[in-house]
Amino acid sequence: MTQTASVHSIAAEDHARAESAAWAQFSAASDTAAFCRSWLAILCTQVERVNGALLLSRSDAQGAFAVAAVWPDAGRTMQYLAPIAERTLIEGRGIASAPDGVSPPVLDQPAYVGYPVQVSGALEAAVVLDLAPRSEAELQRALRLIHWGTAWLVDDFRQHALARTQARLDRFGVLTDLVATAMQERQFGAAAMAVANELAARLGCERVSLGWEASGSIRVDTLSHTADFDRKAELVRCIGAAMDEVLDLDVAIVFPPAKADDLGLLAHADLARECGDIGIVSVPLVEGGVTCGVLTLERTEGEPFGEGEVELAKTFGLLLGPILTLKRENDKGVLARASDAATGQLRKLFGPRHPGLKLVVFVVAALAVVLTFVETDYRVNAKTVIEGAVQRAAVAPFDGYLLESLVRAGDRVKQGQVLCRLDDRELRLEKTRWLSEREQLMRKHRQAFAAGERATMTVLASQISQAEAQLALVEDKLARATLVAPFDGIVVSGDLSQLLGSPVELGKKLFEIAPLDAYRVVLQVDERDITDVGLGRPGNLVLSGLAGEVMPFEVEQVTPVATAADGRNYFRVEARLLNPSVHLQPGMEGVGKVDAGKRRLLWIWTHSLVDWLRMAAWNWLP
Repeated sequence: MTQTASVHSIAAEDHARAESAAWAQFSAASDTAAFCRSWLAILCTQVERVNGALLLSRSDAQGAFAVAAVWPDAGRTMQYLAPIAERTLIEGRGIASAPDGVSPPVLDQPAYVGYPVQVSGALEAAVVLDLAPRSEAELQRALRLIHWGTAWLVDDFRQHALARTQARLDRFGVLTDLVATAMQERQFGAAAMAVANELAARLGCERVSLGWEASGSIRVDTLSHTADFDRKAELVRCIGAAMDEVLDLDVAIVFPPAKADDLGLLAHADLARECGDIGIVSVPLVEGGVTCGVLTLERTEGEPFGEGEVELAKTFGLLLGPILTLKRENDKGVLARASDAATGQLRKLFGPRHPGLKLVVFVVAALAVVLTFVETDYRVNAKTVIEGAVQRAAVAPFDGYLLESLVRAGDRVKQGQVLCRLDDRELRLEKTRWLSEREQLMRKHRQAFAAGERATMTVLASQISQAEAQLALVEDKLARATLVAPFDGIVVSGDLSQLLGSPVELGKKLFEIAPLDAYRVVLQVDERDITDVGLGRPGNLVLSGLAGEVMPFEVEQVTPVATAADGRNYFRVEARLLNPSVHLQPGMEGVGKVDAGKRRLLWIWTHSLVDWLRMAAWNWLP
């Protein structure tokens, strides 16, 4: 007894030391990872007799979860807790189960417990514990401890969410103020200077520069706190070179770079060396998806630009581009803008340079002439499928279970070849039952005959007839339990090899069989082209599986009923192959083209658009 008490005393001391160490780490946690590890350790020491524990937390906005902490050993594999963790995340509620992850926990047996952590109705984390055997009361106490312990996690998650929200609000406030600064000035120059000054003050920059694209390079137009400057000065030259670097790469540049392999920023390195900058951020000003200018921020004191400041600069580059571009354009008159655009295009067309533009205009003019006057064959394109001239379906003759499947789609079969077999054990038992029933009734009939009971004989005779009818029905089903091919052909559809033992319903189509010597072409013709397709029209077909063979056909039937597919209406058109390939098989798909006479090239290429415009005009005009 003394030895047992000593062992318990030592275990209690070890438990107390472990809990004290966990609380010390919890109080001194400097980041989320340390907080989660120490919290999980405290929970496991309080719950007691925990074999292992796992804490999952949301890792991104798309809802993915990652391991945040493992107890007792961070390197221990906790894959066996994955099923209960997955159930907890999917169902979003506390779960207690046996080690199989499905059955309820058994008294005095190991149990897995999963508990979700929700913040404002959103699932943020889940904790999973592997508990040693314990009584139901002890299991309930463990669940209550987990419930109370998750309050720490909820508080931590809320604090982080509040910090992120506050950071976004701060950035949004800065962006709002800067946009308001840009909008309050009517002239482009004044707006650019006001924005540069405001941005320099907000982000603690030594200098903020704005430059605009002109003839493939950046021209520095604005320097913060500088009303006038010499554009040929060395400082302006270095800033312009750094902006050209952004224009060439078409990405935002941060100097010094975060990665050691991004050291090819020569112009930014020269600017930092020339001005003694400890940090430079250059972001493109984008208008209509095209870089129209560059915003450069320089800092000579304090810390380099942080990630939040860089994101703020990028966002402002996206907002500032359209605003200042609009102000630049508004500084010009309407006639001036139109004249500039027309003059620029004419200068390119008739000037000594831009041979590519001249070539394009000449080619377009020549193409317009050709399209307007040259006629060629007009063909209606349609998706095409090869079908057998006759297709037979092998269907389930009764409700039952699939016992054996001997063929599948693509197999060639002979007449009478077995396709599949249905389980007939129940039918054989039923046959035995009805045979026995008939024998009993016949024996009773003979006894009634011997006794001269005519009324009983009449009833028994009717019952015997009924039993024989049921027996004949069962024998008929047994005869049809084996499905055979009705003729020589190929199995077009049906693959039951993965469905053995599964139930089949009466009338369910199991296989489709088509002959190998008779085919027909089925074209899906768009309703907009159906008027150009008529009986006897010739055409050609190319199949995906026989891309090197062109097979002629002739239209035999146009079905006057449209079917909807892919948002359009199609008519079924059947055609006869004139020279079928020996490799042809039912189910092959391709593209068929039906000859529809001669048309001008311009009409062929534009009639669909013209028809759509006509319908749109008819729909909207009064």
